[in-house]
Amino acid sequence: MTRSAAWHARIACGDELGAGFLVTGRRLLTCAHVVRQRDRAAVTVAFPHARELGELPASVVAHGGWEGGVTDPGDMAVLELERDVPLAPARFAAPEAAYTEPYPRLIAYGFPEGYDEGTLAEYQAVSGQLIAGEWLELVAWHGHGQPIEEGFSGAAAALPDGTVAGMVTAALGSSPDVRKGRMLPLDVLARHWPELGELVPTPGHRDESRRRLYALLRRAAAEAPGAGDPNRMYVDAVGAFGPPLPPGGFPSLWAAAGYAQWEVPDPEAVDRFADRVTELLDGTPDLSAPTVPDAAAVPAPPDAPAWSPVVVEIDHSGAGPDQVTVEVSAYRDGRRRPVGARRLPRTGVRAWVQGRIDEAVAHLAPDADELVTFVLPREWLNEAVAHWECGADDSTPLGCAYPLVVTDRARHHSGRLRHQLRKKWRKLDAGGGVEVHRVECGTRERPPSLRKRLWEVDAGLAGFAAPPTAARPHFEVGLTVPVPVLLWPRTGAPCAVHGDASCPDTGRADPSPCPGTAFLDQLAVSLAGVPPAELPRHIMSLRMTADAADEPDRHWARDVQLLWDDPRCFPETTASLHSPVA
Repeated sequence: MTRSAAWHARIACGDELGAGFLVTGRRLLTCAHVVRQRDRAAVTVAFPHARELGELPASVVAHGGWEGGVTDPGDMAVLELERDVPLAPARFAAPEAAYTEPYPRLIAYGFPEGYDEGTLAEYQAVSGQLIAGEWLELVAWHGHGQPIEEGFSGAAAALPDGTVAGMVTAALGSSPDVRKGRMLPLDVLARHWPELGELVPTPGHRDESRRRLYALLRRAAAEAPGAGDPNRMYVDAVGAFGPPLPPGGFPSLWAAAGYAQWEVPDPEAVDRFADRVTELLDGTPDLSAPTVPDAAAVPAPPDAPAWSPVVVEIDHSGAGPDQVTVEVSAYRDGRRRPVGARRLPRTGVRAWVQGRIDEAVAHLAPDADELVTFVLPREWLNEAVAHWECGADDSTPLGCAYPLVVTDRARHHSGRLRHQLRKKWRKLDAGGGVEVHRVECGTRERPPSLRKRLWEVDAGLAGFAAPPTAARPHFEVGLTVPVPVLLWPRTGAPCAVHGDASCPDTGRADPSPCPGTAFLDQLAVSLAGVPPAELPRHIMSLRMTADAADEPDRHWARDVQLLWDDPRCFPETTASLHSPVA
């Protein structure tokens, strides 16, 4: 402990006595429970190494949300003096200094009963493992000496060179056999008070970048409080492979900036976040800032579609017939950004996906045209995903909230079909609408003949009169030939009115309409002149029309399913992004 550590402070509030430490000219950190009586008693601060300053009044200007329980998180408070004091504030160690092998000695300056001038205790971290995501556990450096007890709460846990590595919050025992305590490490302190991030040197991030960021945050707080979407600014700054948003996102720009500083290993992330804050404040890029190449920004191919997909991929887990793995991700700047992965029973997929889609949409650029894409095993392709509700509190069908398509998982990962489909889309982009190549219900066309027909006419869209289960061999032909768009009614059966004899090509005499034929007739009229690239939006409009009809179940488009497959939207499809989590 250096002799110049005059930043150690004694904090009094009513009958509570604890420690604290000066972090700026007039601000100190201590434990929230030390100043819990501030509504009834004044908070005073004294500096044992600068007794001439006397006892100074202080006010609580920020706290970590501590609710009064021994194990409640956020047991920290920020005190502010009426004026700056002529003392050098504490300096901070690197965030992991307290638990880097070999674990160093940590020295706490506390004020237990009988030690108004203070006394020292020596401890070390037990491990780098956080307790309940909040505390590091401490154990006495030796089996004897001063234990951590009342009066040490709020003390800086300082390294032998005098730099601060955390703050002591609690004693866990003071018997001869048990001398333990807890401390909040620097990253947790900064989580509760983001402004601390400016003071802590963070490996991988330049000091000037950190200072620039926090200066901009202070400016934003003064000039545009509450402006900006911290979640989107974070996603934009960290790029495609940065850590995803934490559950619930960020409550403020300060919290998002701190997360970029503490959790993102990319050394340019802080600069990019600062650039986004500058754009928020000035409306233009900060041309005076150092130019930082955005490694995550990838120029889109010249023929890339405008869609920004949110992808829900479902696959068999191998853990049992009812277990599947589900991955949700978002595509931005041509890169796939994971949002979540989970192993689930089939019955649990719907509820889990509902929450993840909202998270994934937050990763997209503000002006992006979202496209929700379900990549499904073949036996799931007829699943009513367009009818799934947006969430527990929003009954809007997903297919009425977003352009929504499905695609076959095996086809999505087939190198041959991806290559052939890219070539097909280049041709489709040059034209207008596409012809509906019909696969009638009860058709007697052999599957190899259908394959030949679709190849010869270079089909861009195939319409099926019945669900996949009713014409499985023909439907599988549609999946294995590079036809970019397949449409079918999700419900019904071939010739449900008349049986096989009712098919149009049997020469039946009964004039009653075949539902499958009626579906294809309506489909051909509805899609006339619609460019294939716009079909997801067009089908969404049809779904909304059907949902709003007086008799929704009788509307021909009520259960239309759209398989729409443009591999240019999904440039990376070769590997799973996450190991499934049980």
